[in-house]
Amino acid sequence: MPRIERKSLDQPDEVRELPLLRANLLQVGSLKIGHGTLQPGWRWSTHMRSATDEALCQIHHLQLVLSGRFAVQLDDGEYAELEPNDVFDVPPGHDAWVIGDEPVVLIDFLGNIEQLGRPASRDRMVTTLLMTDIVDSTATASRLGETAWKQLLGEHNRLVRMRLERYLGQEVNTTGDGFLAMFASTEAAIHCAESIRDATAGMELPVRIGIHTGEVELLPGDIGGVAVHAAARVMSLGGASEIMVSSATRGLVADPELQFVSRGVQQLKGLPTPLEVFALVE
Repeated sequence: MPRIERKSLDQPDEVRELPLLRANLLQVGSLKIGHGTLQPGWRWSTHMRSATDEALCQIHHLQLVLSGRFAVQLDDGEYAELEPNDVFDVPPGHDAWVIGDEPVVLIDFLGNIEQLGRPASRDRMVTTLLMTDIVDSTATASRLGETAWKQLLGEHNRLVRMRLERYLGQEVNTTGDGFLAMFASTEAAIHCAESIRDATAGMELPVRIGIHTGEVELLPGDIGGVAVHAAARVMSLGGASEIMVSSATRGLVADPELQFVSRGVQQLKGLPTPLEVFALVE
C-alpha cells in the first residue's frame, strides 16, 4: 500500500456545478480539497443562500487565489480584497463575491469544502417525548369561569413541573393546557406520566398523555421534527387519564411491571408510515 497519495485537479473525484460556480473536489487522505472557478457576478449571499438555508457562509475556509479578484466580508463588517497568490483564512459567518469581469480561480485546502452548497447540518438527538393535554379544557374553563380556571390551571402546571423535575424530564414548552417534555430514559418518562395522571385526576382535571421515542431537531428554545408530531398524534388517541405509548417507546421498556394493551396499528395524520399504539395498563 503506497504511503504517498497523489491526485490531479484535472481528474477530480467529484464535480459540483452550482450557479456561476464550478468546484472540482478531491479526497486526499482525510482532507477534501476544492478547486473552484467562480464566474463574474457570483456572490455567496445571492447564489448560495437558498441552497444552504443560511444568510452567510458557515464554512471555515483556508484558500489560495490563483487568478481574478475576490472580496470577503465578515458579519461584523470586516472586509478584504484578495488577489492572485493571496492565501487567506476566513472564519464562518461571511459573504464573498467576484470583483470585476474576470473569473476567480482558487484552491480550498482546509478540508471543509465538502459542505459547499449543502444545507447546514442541524443538531439532532434521539429522545423520549412526553406530551400532555387537559381533557375538555375549554368546557371546564367555561364552567368554572376565568378566575377559578386560571387558579386551577396554575395548580395543574405546578404539579406537572414537580413531577418533571422528579423524573429528570426537561420541559420544552407548554401549549396553554398541556406540556411537551423530553426524557433521556424511556421508563422514567412512563413513570412520570403515571404520576402526572394520578395527580391531575385527584384534582378533577384529568389529562391524556402520549409518549413517543424518536429523533428531534434541537432549535433555539424548542425542538422540531416528525417525532414531535408523532407524540401529539399518539396522545390524541387517548381518553381521560389514559397514557398512550408508541411502538417505538414500547420496544425499549424492560420493566415487567409496566404492562400495555395494543390499540392496533394506526395510520396517524402527517406520519409517513403506520404506527402501532399501546395503552398503559393501570
